[in-house]
Amino acid sequence: MAFAKSDKGERGEAPRKRVIRRKKKVCIFCTETIDSLTLYRDTKVLSRFISERGKILPRRITGTCAKHQRLLTTSVKRARHIALLPYTVE
Repeated sequence: MAFAKSDKGERGEAPRKRVIRRKKKVCIFCTETIDSLTLYRDTKVLSRFISERGKILPRRITGTCAKHQRLLTTSVKRARHIALLPYTVE
């Protein structure tokens, strides 16, 4: 893509784009006290971390820390195994 002479800065380079910084997401499990052994029973909480297709959402989207993402993954898999959550959505 070519730039017109009027678009260039003082030194002749292309105009800079602004850097947008987003607020860092905070792990909700770190802020609240949860029972890690019975998390698989709480389908209302687990459904927040599952996509419409039934996939487990990654950390970068949900904002959970690594420790609680591992806990969340095992809880979702347990809930699926005992048929509290579906494996796939029709």
